[in-house]
Amino acid sequence: MTLVATQLAAGDFAYVTNQNSQELSILDLDARTETARISIPGKPAGVAVDLKGHVFTVSPDSKVVRRLDAAGTILAAAQLDGGPIGVAYDARQNLIFVSDWYNARIWVMDAETLQTLQVLETGSAPAGLTVSEDGQWLASADRDSDQVSIFDLATLDLHLRPTVGARPFGLRFAPDGRLFVANVGTNDMTVLDPVSGEVLGTVKTGERPYGVAFALGRAFVTNQYGDSVSVIDLATLETITTIDVGEYPEGIDTTSDGATIVVANWFSNTVSLIDAATLEVVGEIETADGPRAFGTFIQQRN
Repeated sequence: MTLVATQLAAGDFAYVTNQNSQELSILDLDARTETARISIPGKPAGVAVDLKGHVFTVSPDSKVVRRLDAAGTILAAAQLDGGPIGVAYDARQNLIFVSDWYNARIWVMDAETLQTLQVLETGSAPAGLTVSEDGQWLASADRDSDQVSIFDLATLDLHLRPTVGARPFGLRFAPDGRLFVANVGTNDMTVLDPVSGEVLGTVKTGERPYGVAFALGRAFVTNQYGDSVSVIDLATLETITTIDVGEYPEGIDTTSDGATIVVANWFSNTVSLIDAATLEVVGEIETADGPRAFGTFIQQRN
């Protein structure tokens, strides 16, 4: 099936990278329909949105980073080397950061031109990247070093490299500033203070936790091998419940109103919609083949 992009209505849209079919699915979350499929060669995985109508994708196989508009038109592309995989956006400096799995580094790129401006050194096999909501920190999950690299965004200097669980992959800053790191090797989540590097807690999850999102005072963690999402209370760091979703859930994000959690199910070719208040699955939308959506992928249209 090929869908042609049309004029997008107001509301939240999900931009889901599909690795197997090499496409980007654009999903109207209010209408619960797929409005377009955009060809993105190179098996795209990483994705980020800038909340201004642009989407960034990373294709590890072809080593290409792309910037698209909200309708899916490709506006810029840059060829990299190494193993680009994760991507994060910094609104204050209009930069994107792309992790290099093979060479223990992060490319710092101009978000408009995609020109490389600087390179930052990380631990081995950096995967997920995240920027704190206050614009103070950039963090990378250095999988093969069992650590996180935290950089000062103002200077891009290394701040700390705290140790976490085994093989961290996805991570994200909570609204209160704490850093939540999903450790696929130890089936748990490390909670860090990014200022001091102190481990504030370790929370057991399902098997192979991958991504994390937040809503209504809770963390939602995808469990790849569990076909589920763990729900964690942010105040107590206790697990509230586990929600069954599609097969092999990976990317996860929150709608702009904080009411719905959106989960990309890689093997089911769907996204699941979870009501953040009732903790029930309230819908499902079909995607192209192999949705990963590794990063931030929900954009609000006005």
